[in-house]
Amino acid sequence: MVTRREEEEYLLKRSRDFLDTAEYQISRGFYDLAAFSLEQALQLFLKARLLSKGVDYPRTHSVRVLLEILSEITSENKKSNVKEILENHLLELGVLEDAYITSRYVMREFTKQEVEKLMKAVKEIMENVI
Repeated sequence: MVTRREEEEYLLKRSRDFLDTAEYQISRGFYDLAAFSLEQALQLFLKARLLSKGVDYPRTHSVRVLLEILSEITSENKKSNVKEILENHLLELGVLEDAYITSRYVMREFTKQEVEKLMKAVKEIMENVI
C-alpha cells in the first residue's frame, strides 16, 4: 500500500516533470501542448500540497477549486497569501482549466505569449503555495 508521503512525493515529481515538459514544448513551439502540461504541473502540485497538510484531495481537475480548498485549510497567517494568489491569477487559472478541457474536446491554439504568461503564473503559484 502506498503511503500518503509516497503519493505526495510521486505527485511532486510528476509535477516537476510536466513543468520541464512544458518548457521543452514552448522551446519547440508546441504551445497548446505546453498549456496542457502547465495545467497538469499545477494540478499535481496542488494535490501534493493538500496531501502534505493531511487532506485527501478531491477528484477534480479544477486548479481553482484546489486552491480554494488550500485556502480554507491554511493557517490564518498564510490564508491571505493563498487568497491573494487566487485573486491575482484568476484569469490564468481559468485559462489553465480551459487548456485541460480543450486539449481533449475542442480545437484551441495557444500563442507563445499566452503560454509564457501561464508559465510565469504557474511558477509563481508553486513558489508561494507552501
